[in-house]
Amino acid sequence: MTQGFGLSATARLALLQRLSRRREEKAPGAARAFRELPGQRDMELIREAAGALGLENPFFRPHEGIAGATTRIGNRELINYGSYNYLGLNGDARVMRAAQAAIDRHGVSASASRMVSGERPGHAALEQALAAHYGVEAALAFVSGHATNVTVLGHLMGPRDLILHDAAIHNSCTEGARLSGARRIAFAHNDWQAAEKELATARRAARRALIVIEGHYSMDGDIPDLPRFVEMARRHDAWLMVDEAHGMGVVGRTGHGIHEHWGVDAREVDIWMGTLSKTLSGCGGYIAGNADLIAWLKHSAPGFVYSVGMAPALAAAALEALAILQAEPERVARVQRNAALFLRLAKEAGLDTGTSAGLAIVPVIVGSSVGAARLSQALFEQGINVQPILYPAVPDSSARLRFFLSSEHSEAQIRSTIDAVQAAMAGARPAEIPG
Repeated sequence: MTQGFGLSATARLALLQRLSRRREEKAPGAARAFRELPGQRDMELIREAAGALGLENPFFRPHEGIAGATTRIGNRELINYGSYNYLGLNGDARVMRAAQAAIDRHGVSASASRMVSGERPGHAALEQALAAHYGVEAALAFVSGHATNVTVLGHLMGPRDLILHDAAIHNSCTEGARLSGARRIAFAHNDWQAAEKELATARRAARRALIVIEGHYSMDGDIPDLPRFVEMARRHDAWLMVDEAHGMGVVGRTGHGIHEHWGVDAREVDIWMGTLSKTLSGCGGYIAGNADLIAWLKHSAPGFVYSVGMAPALAAAALEALAILQAEPERVARVQRNAALFLRLAKEAGLDTGTSAGLAIVPVIVGSSVGAARLSQALFEQGINVQPILYPAVPDSSARLRFFLSSEHSEAQIRSTIDAVQAAMAGARPAEIPG
């Protein structure tokens, strides 16, 4: 079914000829030309290819209201699968009241790093609640989820150390690992046996070792075998870090995350990382774990010490969202039920959903970047907003649409979406390039 959204042989040849001419163009003063920066010319070629195929840019479309199960783009209401508002708490009146109260009291900014004079009561309250959520000693909130991984990994590990991570780990982790100067080894996605083999071979030469995995993988929607990784870390005297950005509120019976799913004591994981921008409807990141680790990061991690404190309204919103998550586990049950339904219907329709566990993230693998972009546009025209994931974010053969499910999607919306995807793919024809 995926071939219909690809390119015809004639279109492929015409596009290659057009792009080849563009590659040969040289910018004057190349040493100072920003268009010669790494990747810039590649982006130009992608834009040229999209234009030749009549494809709109699916990125940076402004949403005109709260993006939940539906959204408004260009004054049209669409079914929305492009936002990780998993439990519908972004827009919840209680969360917005908490944010507004914080603004009324503290303004819109902390106006300084927390160490200097940016500390507000909401920061400590949020961190205490996050630590309690995991049943660990302490937590620390950062202003950015991406920066949390970059600064913690870059600061914690060094050139004599080893970082072993899943090949599908988030960019923030690979950037942090690169910054640290540690030896970095990627193991095959979600393959604990491959990880074990790599660790057994490399551990002895390293001073310290850290295993980094995700609790719910954002590209594939699958989950790791946490007990295997815990046992592996203990046996090889390594730390284990779990990125729960997409796991909180989604994985586990009450949304506590991957440790709840597997029945593992959260204290068996050395470093819990998460973000406030998904289930918790704010912006920022956090680390939770041992009190010594948190105290050390609080006084030495560059991305915390030298960064402005989290906006008080964001801390208040995340704290209120966390309280609602714990008080209303039925929201977790709904998102899991919706994702399971989406996954089942997609498989019945013959769609390739990869290894998704059906816990809020379900990809539909199309098999080419052109095909994924064309399918996304076809669905957008039918009132369905879902983003394509294209090369180089994934290999071209794994290009896909990524559907984020929420507790607020209805069964009718899910069924009509699967019908639309199936119909679009069945009726697709290879693309031609206008003369």
